[in-house]
Amino acid sequence: MTEPTGERIAALRSYVREAGRELRAIGLEIDRDPEAIDRWLGLPAVDIMRGCTIPAEYLDSPLRVGAYTYDMSSCLEHTVTIEELSYGDTGSMLACPGPLMSGVAVSALGDDKQRHHYYERMAGPEPVWTFFGLTEPAKGSAATELETTLVPEGDGFRLTGEKRYVGNAAYARLGVVFCRRAPGPLGIEAVLVDTQAPGFHAEPIPTVGMRGARISAIRLDGVRVEREHILGYDSLKPSRRGLIGAIRTLQRFRPVLAGTIVGLCRAVLDHVREQRPALAGGARARLEDLEDRLTAVRRQNYEVAAAIDAGRVRADRVAGVKTRAAELAERCTLAAADLMGPGALLEDPLLNKLYRDARAFEFMEGTGHIQRLAVFQGVLKRTFLN
Repeated sequence: MTEPTGERIAALRSYVREAGRELRAIGLEIDRDPEAIDRWLGLPAVDIMRGCTIPAEYLDSPLRVGAYTYDMSSCLEHTVTIEELSYGDTGSMLACPGPLMSGVAVSALGDDKQRHHYYERMAGPEPVWTFFGLTEPAKGSAATELETTLVPEGDGFRLTGEKRYVGNAAYARLGVVFCRRAPGPLGIEAVLVDTQAPGFHAEPIPTVGMRGARISAIRLDGVRVEREHILGYDSLKPSRRGLIGAIRTLQRFRPVLAGTIVGLCRAVLDHVREQRPALAGGARARLEDLEDRLTAVRRQNYEVAAAIDAGRVRADRVAGVKTRAAELAERCTLAAADLMGPGALLEDPLLNKLYRDARAFEFMEGTGHIQRLAVFQGVLKRTFLN
């Protein structure tokens, strides 16, 4: 299976792959009880997740492997890291504390003071979970149609509305909420919210799969927001703030999400090979076809991530690779259940978990319908295949 070349990437992959094996060992426990992650905060994989988007200058001991130091400012390195951790166990990975998507938003939009405030909290001795609040009950993740409002009051603002399907929100201490300050796309803002603030309420939503992500619903009842907590308020024009921040964050994170999906697909197909080594004929050909498709998606995702590192962000390509990966996850798990025989989903706990977890990807960072619209725009402009 194709992998990025170079000693730096190879060293990172080898180190993270070893750490990811420990997540596999606790995956079923986290699936039964997501709060059990509190017992495993000393694992190397947890430290890796915690530092995934924390700049090296804020860490006492940034990730070092041999002669190399990593702070995940590279989209490709971040993607490779998350892929290997997801190969261990996706749910356990998402249960870990750390910045993740909110960190990407703060880095993209925050001024120096805001970034310092945020990362100082992230790098402290206590584990800090965060959340990224974009999706709403009535509007999904359509950033231009947000109904959560930011209304001026005195020298600050009040934040009111609801968010839904937000990872770790019921357990987080800090997060980013996208909201509307004024009509139109220029009226969208991203604000830092402390979950201890009066008026903030969050509760877990029961889910069939991906339980480690602790998907939550948020209710905001007039949460006080100071001006300095609006990301980029004093340093960026309105045209470069909220909406652009949502788009930048999603585009920067989608290859990382696709890496998450690739990791799970690899785990599924490797599990089939381990449990059914004697597959032959059509069954073997079917498995090899899926492995070939996975190799293609993986290669495309690395190309997209490397292009982002080079400053070439293509919304259609980013959307296309996320869609292909999510579709492949469903195809791999369906095939695995078939190839492993009747009753496999009932008798094999790992396969059962992987099967359930894979269904979450369709709804993460934009559904397939939204991604296909972005791909279609690229086709219309004749750029998607170039």
